[in-house]
Amino acid sequence: MPKDKVPLSTYFAVRVSDAKLVGIIDFRHHINHPILSVWGGHIGYSVLPGKRRKGHAKEMLSQMLEICRQSGLDKVLVTCDADNIASKKTILHNGGVFENSVSVESDTVNRYWIMI
Repeated sequence: MPKDKVPLSTYFAVRVSDAKLVGIIDFRHHINHPILSVWGGHIGYSVLPGKRRKGHAKEMLSQMLEICRQSGLDKVLVTCDADNIASKKTILHNGGVFENSVSVESDTVNRYWIMI
């Protein structure tokens, strides 16, 4: 792996009832990187617009935390834009503890740690 890159695993979230894609979630195996350690974090996720507000992100993050634990991590950094209330609720629901906010260009990103 090149020194400026981080190993990443991508998972597709597929609803069991109808085998439809609802979202995608990435696991960055470490955050020893200048961007990831500040505002990128270990996990990034997205739910398709038509599938939002149905609990998919909460479940996706919950399952990803188990994968992170099995990979040997005891805590993960998860971030979201400060104005993304849905993502904040998802992170808090999964045990996220707010650490701080950081400025990224013209945006503010909130940082949360989840112990697993």
